[in-house]
Amino acid sequence: MGMGACNVLDRLAARVGDLAAVAPVFQAVSDVPNGGVLFALPALLAVGLLHQAHRYFQLPKGYYGLESLFLMLAFLALARLPSLEQLRYRAPGEWGKLLGLDRIPEVRTLRNKIALLSDQRQANAWSAELCAQWMGADPDQAAVLYVDGHVRVYHGHQTALPRHDVARQKLCLRATTDYWVNAMDGQPFFLLNQAVDPGMLQVLEHEIVPRLEQEVPSQPTSEQLAADATLHRFTLIFDREGYSPDFLRTLKKKRIACLTYHKYPGEDWPQEEFSP
Repeated sequence: MGMGACNVLDRLAARVGDLAAVAPVFQAVSDVPNGGVLFALPALLAVGLLHQAHRYFQLPKGYYGLESLFLMLAFLALARLPSLEQLRYRAPGEWGKLLGLDRIPEVRTLRNKIALLSDQRQANAWSAELCAQWMGADPDQAAVLYVDGHVRVYHGHQTALPRHDVARQKLCLRATTDYWVNAMDGQPFFLLNQAVDPGMLQVLEHEIVPRLEQEVPSQPTSEQLAADATLHRFTLIFDREGYSPDFLRTLKKKRIACLTYHKYPGEDWPQEEFSP
């Protein structure tokens, strides 16, 4: 049954189809490598790692359930393991103790289960569910949102991605661009991945702003906006890549405030225009 596998009864039950997923059973043990990741477990659950997971993802009957799989992937990230292949060089029984199991799955089994989840194409819907949960938990933080783009270099060979300017390496490399939408405290609400990047201005206008209009909680009503000309629905903060007078006018008509800076700055403003 594999190194470290000692839960014979449940494994046989899963083999013949009588077990949907094994229930984790934690035991008191000493000297478990990477045991510190368990300190992050309450935080992972609080931010919604398992929230509505069964609504969007399903796995066939087997020994390893959806919760165990999600927690294991989160623990791998916390332990700074950059790829699943690194598990080949880790003790499966020791990692199993962190999940309340006898051992973690083999890399091949893990890849197959992740492929099943990926084929369901529910990651964006689940992400939107979590985004609504985070925004609803703190509407004040969701009233001011930061938008920034980050180039992520692609080192594989299976996809011919277009080339992007990677500023930190001063090269044009195959990459994608992730546009992050964060709260004031840095909490990420969602990201948009662009394989072919049209630029921040286009992504803001056609993808980010329409989504935020629907998802930002506690927006003022039409009556409140009509009664107060200075009231706005929410505030967007972005760098000069999104600067466009036409776009700013469009945001003003939508009653969305923004903070940015001029792409082509001119002379300094006169000092007499400023006061302490």
